[in-house]
Amino acid sequence: MDRPRFVIDSAEVEQMAKQSRQTVLHLLPSLVKSAQALARPPISNYHVGAVGVGSSGRIFFGVNLEFPGLPLNHSVHAEQFLITNLSLNAEPCLKFLAVSAAPCGHCRQFLQELRAAPDVNILITATEKEKENKTINNRNDKDMQFAPLSYFLPHRFGPDDLLEKDVPLLLEPHRNGLSFCSDTRNGEINGDGDDSKYAALEAANASHAPYSGCPSGVALVDVEGKIYKGSYMESAAYNPSLPPVQAALVAYVASGGGGGYERIVTAVLVEKADAVIKQEHTAKLLLQCISPKCEFKVVHCNKNMLKCEYQV
Repeated sequence: MDRPRFVIDSAEVEQMAKQSRQTVLHLLPSLVKSAQALARPPISNYHVGAVGVGSSGRIFFGVNLEFPGLPLNHSVHAEQFLITNLSLNAEPCLKFLAVSAAPCGHCRQFLQELRAAPDVNILITATEKEKENKTINNRNDKDMQFAPLSYFLPHRFGPDDLLEKDVPLLLEPHRNGLSFCSDTRNGEINGDGDDSKYAALEAANASHAPYSGCPSGVALVDVEGKIYKGSYMESAAYNPSLPPVQAALVAYVASGGGGGYERIVTAVLVEKADAVIKQEHTAKLLLQCISPKCEFKVVHCNKNMLKCEYQV
């Protein structure tokens, strides 16, 4: 059985468009239902799919993730998944986006963290009921067109209000300068998990945390020893920020394995010891719910300092 894919490379995208005699932009909405089928919403049973194309020509999928037993704010929205997927694959720019439902205010705000966010073009695809009615906002569905994010959020609040112009935004390179002491590579964390520790550090150094100054990263390890890393991503509006453990879970799902979360056996969180906001407690809570046997480790670090704490 083929594994589900969350990234389609540019050569295959061009071939798909050619075979279907469509442009790439016309191809995007036709893939939304495929994305919806990959969603994991056990609470709402409402499947959301987002399909975007980046400046590289690659197509990326995003889906919503929900976690039973946890407050709803732990959920990952499809647009957040999509942006995280772009980040994991070093895609520098989102150009066009097709979604199965209108982005909520939470996601419209999260998208503001992208450079030139108002120019990201969005298409809301029709539901089957809307197709039967042949009308969307008093327009025939054949007239549907992409609209810029500025149309959906005309009075924006975002990085321009809080940051200097030269501060890197989402999808742009970040170098947060966190490091471990030089003598910690030889088994500081119980002699194991070294690769996951440094994967978490790499994720923390790539974290987008310009508002709090508290970068963090998580690395998850599954039963096969594969590592999935996720970086914290802040929003100027704060609440739409995506925690690093959720970003790492996006990497886990987007890897295409399709396995349950119980396959995650180890998690490492790296964050600053003096962070004014801490990811430790909420990350531990989420992991205890979805994979109770997962060993959870925390590495607190500053420049030239290292402090380790272990929690299960």
